Amino acid sequence: MKKIFSVAALAILLSACSNNAKEEAMIKQQAIVAVKDSLRLDSFKRADAVEKERIAQVKEEEIKTARIREEKRTLLLAERNDAAERRSNSSSSSSNTVATPAKKKGWSQAAKGAAIGAGAGAIGGILVDKNNARGAIIGGVVGAGTGYVIGRGQDRKSGRVQPKN
Repeated sequence: MKKIFSVAALAILLSACSNNAKEEAMIKQQAIVAVKDSLRLDSFKRADAVEKERIAQVKEEEIKTARIREEKRTLLLAERNDAAERRSNSSSSSSNTVATPAKKKGWSQAAKGAAIGAGAGAIGGILVDKNNARGAIIGGVVGAGTGYVIGRGQDRKSGRVQPKN
């Protein structure tokens, strides 16, 4: 009975005096991880705020640049109008000659397109049709027409020809 009692007392003593060091270490580890996570989150929030501020500054600069560009454009147009008005006033008072605008040199895009299209169409017509002459003529005409239409569109975009109304 003494042996049973002593074994039971020893078991109770060991269970009562168990070391909670592992649990405490685990709690400390979790607390450290939580603090690190909160610091990371805070740094991400700060980085996000800095990025938003930078984007706002870029947008503001773009707006300023657009305003400056528009002001320059307006001033340039006003200067052109003033110069044209002065020219018309001086030319009408001194003589009745009309100043002709400077002609643009070189081939227009329409002419280039027609020439290239005619050549390519003629070659394509020869390759496709059994009768070489007929194929070259048909292909050349179709290619020239297509090239002219495409080139004329490019001339309109570049301002060489006035666009359709």
